[in-house]
Amino acid sequence: MPRTALYAGSFDPVTNGHIDVVRNAVRLADRLVLAIGVHPGKVPLFTAEERLAMLEETCGPLAKAAQCELTCITFTGLVVNTAVKEGATVLVRGLRDGTDFNYEMQMAGMNETMAPSVQTVFLPASPLVRPITATLVRQIAGMGGDVSAFVPATVAARLKQKFAGRAGA
Repeated sequence: MPRTALYAGSFDPVTNGHIDVVRNAVRLADRLVLAIGVHPGKVPLFTAEERLAMLEETCGPLAKAAQCELTCITFTGLVVNTAVKEGATVLVRGLRDGTDFNYEMQMAGMNETMAPSVQTVFLPASPLVRPITATLVRQIAGMGGDVSAFVPATVAARLKQKFAGRAGA
């Protein structure tokens, strides 16, 4: 039976940290679902469609090289419910530091109670990507900074275009 894993996030934008997690996750599953959380109260920089396109263009080649089927979706509601709906038995979570670990352990415990068939797997970030957050990338890009060390080139170009003409960019 094929193993399906789900990796959820806002991916606003896709960072090298996200790519690092995906690079490892595609080796753990036959199918990887990248799930973009859509929350009505939040206004992301990129639309859901733009984020789906970024995931497909940056993560598609990684999945193909690992012979892992890649599916990119959006969802509302609980991640664990989305995992069950997608047939995932593995919920992938990336860890940068101890703060992430403490939070993610709490979430893993709650998710296990709600969906015992879904196992949370933690993937530690590689040292070079540990400080990267999408929030910091957006802030740097919005102030005209160079984010090329933190995101794939195609994402850096999208950020530059998004902030073109804005104050500070």
